[in-house]
Amino acid sequence: MAEEKPAVTEEKPAAKEKPAVTEEKPAVKEKPAAENVVFIGIKPVMNYVLAVITQFNMGSGDVVLKARGRAISTAVDVAEITRNRFLKGLAVRNISIGTEEVQGDRGATNVSTVEIVLGRGK
Repeated sequence: MAEEKPAVTEEKPAAKEKPAVTEEKPAVKEKPAAENVVFIGIKPVMNYVLAVITQFNMGSGDVVLKARGRAISTAVDVAEITRNRFLKGLAVRNISIGTEEVQGDRGATNVSTVEIVLGRGK
């Protein structure tokens, strides 16, 4: 006859609770982006075209494309594709160019910027 051994249950030590730390983060004042601004980056061009079309379909009068550095050519592509293929009634209302100083690994560098304002009608 086999002897039955009593079931051994291992007790796990109670998890040590971390003390509640209330760290206050410094208040960061960020400018809220206007709803009619599309920031151009490294995504495919059609993602930005869709964003512009969505803005116009939601009732925006003008949509601003903002880009800097290498993304400037993408911003121009977005504006032209949107105007010529999807929303034929759009016009370029304004183009602003500028330069921003950006801090990088090698210190401060200048980066070109562009803002393209698209609007309905002429």
